[in-house]
Amino acid sequence: MRNEALVGYLLHQRPYQEKRALYYLFSQQHGVIHGIGKKGAPLFEPLQLFATGKRDLKTFTQINLVPVEDSATDNAITKSATDSNTNLDTKSLHYQKISGQQQYAALYLNEILWKLLPTEDPMPILWQHYQDSLLQLKQSLTAGQLRLCLRQFEYYLFQELGFALTLDYDHLLAPIESSLDYRFSPDAGFIPVIQNHKSIQSDNAEISTSQTLFGGATIIEMAQSGITKHTLAAFSQLHRQLIDHLLDYQPLQSRLLWQQQQRYQ
Repeated sequence: MRNEALVGYLLHQRPYQEKRALYYLFSQQHGVIHGIGKKGAPLFEPLQLFATGKRDLKTFTQINLVPVEDSATDNAITKSATDSNTNLDTKSLHYQKISGQQQYAALYLNEILWKLLPTEDPMPILWQHYQDSLLQLKQSLTAGQLRLCLRQFEYYLFQELGFALTLDYDHLLAPIESSLDYRFSPDAGFIPVIQNHKSIQSDNAEISTSQTLFGGATIIEMAQSGITKHTLAAFSQLHRQLIDHLLDYQPLQSRLLWQQQQRYQ
């Protein structure tokens, strides 16, 4: 690309020389792009810039905030406020900062994106869901609403990565039974836990390795209702197992920061 105009959000940045930084940009046009630009670009704000370069590492110039009058951004803000049943002025929401627990949540979204998304693979639908999630995080949310926001975004991320969760059937394509318990394997799906004399010892050995059990009735409700306040706890456990698997069980810095913040409250 040569001096191509891009719109996007910074996911991550690292110092690069004295006055420049290495940026990981989630662009609307090309997905995640790596580039070098002048230090000081903010997180969680829509940016417009120009990118030049044929290799993986681009040069970013003229990095600026997207004007609030931009119609696409304004429409997204209006939609987010409407979906959240709020009556906020769209311009005031655009300029609000993400703070407190919601800042840790936004850092979490950024971290899983820059660690999991391939480079220069356009994902305009996921990009829109990310922008909508940031706009939600700029509003006042309860703890439950915050968790719903994260779980819903993770759902779209899994779909984009090709890891759509199957909640109707187990790993052998047998219907989920309400009377059984299941453990979840990211590579296979739900596996019934059959407690009998032949399998109880091996089953307990596998379950003891921190596997969470899901009741069949809970899984059926998850399939029927989707992510709601009633199924939120189960989806949180399920999504965490899949995220950890996709990250090869490497720790998330945003998750550690969130846990430390909770500990000192």
